[in-house]
Amino acid sequence: MDTYSILREFADSWMLLALFSFFVGVILWVFRPGSRKTYSDTASIPFRNETKPAAEAAQVAKEA
Repeated sequence: MDTYSILREFADSWMLLALFSFFVGVILWVFRPGSRKTYSDTASIPFRNETKPAAEAAQVAKEA
């Protein structure tokens, strides 16, 4: 067998299984119990500066 055929068989069988397992693992990691706080904190980053709009804050930073 040539190298291409061996790699093709590997990719069609075991690599497919490995990548599918990785995908399922990532999905389980993201939706695990207790991760809601981490992701809600990350999602609220754009809204942390509620006293001034972002454009004003950028202008103040330039002046300083």
